[in-house]
Amino acid sequence: MTRSRSPERLLLQGSEALVEGALAAGCRFFAGYPITPASEISELLSVRLPQVDGTFIQMEDEIASMGAVIGASLAGVKSMTATSGPGFSLMQENLGFACMAEVPCVVVNVMRGGPSTGLPTNPAQGDVMQARWGTHGDHPIIVLAVSTALDCFEITLRAFNLSEKYRVPVIILSDEMVAHTRETVVLPPSSKMDVVNRSTPSMPPEWYMPYEDNSRGVPHMAAFGQGYRHHVTGLVHDVRGFPTRRSHEVKDLISRLHRKITQGFPEIQMTKSLMMDDADVAVIAYGSVARSARSALLEAREQGTKAGLLQLITLFPFPRRTVEAVLEQCRAALVPEMNVGQISREVKRVNQSPCRVAKYNRIDGQLITPQEICGELMKLSSSTDIS
Repeated sequence: MTRSRSPERLLLQGSEALVEGALAAGCRFFAGYPITPASEISELLSVRLPQVDGTFIQMEDEIASMGAVIGASLAGVKSMTATSGPGFSLMQENLGFACMAEVPCVVVNVMRGGPSTGLPTNPAQGDVMQARWGTHGDHPIIVLAVSTALDCFEITLRAFNLSEKYRVPVIILSDEMVAHTRETVVLPPSSKMDVVNRSTPSMPPEWYMPYEDNSRGVPHMAAFGQGYRHHVTGLVHDVRGFPTRRSHEVKDLISRLHRKITQGFPEIQMTKSLMMDDADVAVIAYGSVARSARSALLEAREQGTKAGLLQLITLFPFPRRTVEAVLEQCRAALVPEMNVGQISREVKRVNQSPCRVAKYNRIDGQLITPQEICGELMKLSSSTDIS
């Protein structure tokens, strides 16, 4: 599929749109292992990457896949992998390495039912907290959720930009329903796309400190082979990259890893709102469930309920201020999820208002329907009416 100068109107599955977003962002390396329901991403990239002078490698497993992605990124190439629940579990150790070594990369998890091999061909949202806390240690990370085919394109492009700008792994959570739903998508011309590349050093190689602090908290990153000396380790390290146990250096490193993300909250924490201007009851949803919520709002409005939607794109760092504003505005909020309640806990955690937060969950591998959400909104609205 050749990029043209004018907008393209295409019929794409979510995973196909995700691939186009990755290529538009400049991704030129993919290492992965086939797994349902994420295999279409690997399959398409095996064809598309060679067409743009990129590299595709099918690895022996997901552990090696994540290692190859890290290596390619250290060599200066924008890199990604894609998997589902069981493979995502295998990637966690190397994800932690990427967090500590500040290696930009993108990891797509097309969620399915679990635990273990679970329901390979059914959608679920059970990996939300794993995406945030799957690898050990007190680390920051960026987790984004896609809902539509257009989301898959735009948010994947955004994921690479954030990863490169902040030198951090970015996780994209899709699910079986989003991945396999085919929709008409209008892709923007390349001239309209904002593509961010990592900051590279301008000083002479002998002056280069690979983990030196600056006002952004994001060190310049030289590619291997460009004459700049690197020492890359998963151990806590000093500004030269060498292991350290000195208390002030340990504190400085961990604090900087968090600070660089905290300073970026305004652009990292993304949400979408629908019919929230006059809403007194809100749905807070993400992924494929947000699709159902949009239809549910129309039905609820027809029945006289002033319902609105807050779609979470960024799940972590959790967009607390935006959620708090919605909870302050509304008397009730519904959090529907295809799990036993993971983001609903985050919503309740930040709720400092009288707003009642209710959850609605399905764990049978079936999508939550608009009718179910509308029904729950009706019950929630009537139960919180002031007589």
